[in-house]
Amino acid sequence: MMYLETPPRLIETQVYSAMPEEFRRKESTEWADANRPGAPTDCFIEGPSFDADGNLYIVDIPFGRIFKISPEKTWSLVAEYDGWPNGLKIGRDGRILVADYMHGIMEFDPRAGRMQKLLTSRNSESFRGCNDLHLAGNGDIYFTDQGQTGLQDPTGRVYRLKADGRLDCLISTGISPNGLVLDRAEAVLFVAMTRDNAVWRMPFMKDGSVSKVGRFCSMFGPSGPDGMTMDSAGRLFVAHASLGHVFVFAPNGELIARIKSCAGQSCTNVAIRGDRLYITESVTGTVLVADIGVLDG
Repeated sequence: MMYLETPPRLIETQVYSAMPEEFRRKESTEWADANRPGAPTDCFIEGPSFDADGNLYIVDIPFGRIFKISPEKTWSLVAEYDGWPNGLKIGRDGRILVADYMHGIMEFDPRAGRMQKLLTSRNSESFRGCNDLHLAGNGDIYFTDQGQTGLQDPTGRVYRLKADGRLDCLISTGISPNGLVLDRAEAVLFVAMTRDNAVWRMPFMKDGSVSKVGRFCSMFGPSGPDGMTMDSAGRLFVAHASLGHVFVFAPNGELIARIKSCAGQSCTNVAIRGDRLYITESVTGTVLVADIGVLDG
């Protein structure tokens, strides 16, 4: 029997914009000492998300900063506070939510330049260290509580904050839960488990709980999958934090493309706008861009 094998398509990237030198910090931080020991860290960008006007918002974790990059690629510092912003998402209504590793889930008011705490604990217990979040169409907020979990401590959590204020713990056995995204029907939640080097598939039951959780795909390398997004065709884009790629998976789990970083190896998160994919390369403080319209060709 003959098998037809199609290798994953290679898509190159270009530099969209890099953090200007004036914003780079030459100082150590507690976050960098714990998460990047011994490595110079003048910034560590994450959480790309576009507003309705085409401005790209990103966070700088170790220095508690949020930046706005205009369509003309001008950088402006819109918030600086005592925290570690990790994930950022902008809702259809313009609401800006932040998963903060130090504080929990926060909301950013861009007009006032002010951060306010939205959810800091569950049943009086502080979170381990919130990493990323995803906004459902009905207003529910899904977020990961990663902390320092891993194979040695598989107790990472994935939560759903309902629009009515109810907080559900969907899973408490995560191996470093990180980026997450719902499928187009919002019937399945995909979660990147960084230190398991895999993406888990979490189907919802009728009562809203999850069951039959399994590995959708497995990867390799010293780190693992990080931020994710999904396009209108149901293709899953997975940023890998140590392989210098974003991997693209078909709905059936087939690897159909790899998007190669032209900067560093630490691809941490992604956002789609039109037929272009925007990628944060955290270590170099660079936003990359790739043409993903070719996938439909």
